[in-house]
Amino acid sequence: MSLRASTSQTIGPYLRIGLEWMQIEDVAPKGVAGERFSIRGRVIDAEGKPVNDAAVEIWQANSHGRYAHPEDKQDKPLEKAFRGYGRSLTDDEGAFRFNTIKPGRVPGPGGRLQASHLSVTIFMRGLLKQLQTRMYFPDDAANAEDPILALVPAERRSTLIARRAGDAALEWNVILQGKNETVFFDF
Repeated sequence: MSLRASTSQTIGPYLRIGLEWMQIEDVAPKGVAGERFSIRGRVIDAEGKPVNDAAVEIWQANSHGRYAHPEDKQDKPLEKAFRGYGRSLTDDEGAFRFNTIKPGRVPGPGGRLQASHLSVTIFMRGLLKQLQTRMYFPDDAANAEDPILALVPAERRSTLIARRAGDAALEWNVILQGKNETVFFDF
């Protein structure tokens, strides 16, 4: 019996080689309705060092609150040009970036509306299972009533909320461990 790691067990140091051609940082091309944002951030390890070989993926609804997915049957507009999905590979400084729009609110547990958010998945070396988290928008009154954000202890919620970094620019960093560690969800 062999105990070698298979490709499903580790992402390896090959992100740039294997996934660079699949990078999608412009989630909402020009002409898609909604409030536009550039989102910039970094993936930082437990020692405060940048992670230079991670993939950050986002999935989001459009500005009307509908996902670009066949299983979303809501009676809301769906724009053909809206992708709703993006992938950014971190650079030598651990930086990732996306250009997108603020998503509309979508139903959550029990049909309650969730605040505008991005679902975020992190893949990187050494992880046997990807990390799942969310990014919420700053100064959004709906954050106070979001059923998922309410599950997070109040003192840790700030790790899920981006900060304004200028006009139409947000900053949101992923801290993998230690002080100010980003909240990650089990799935």
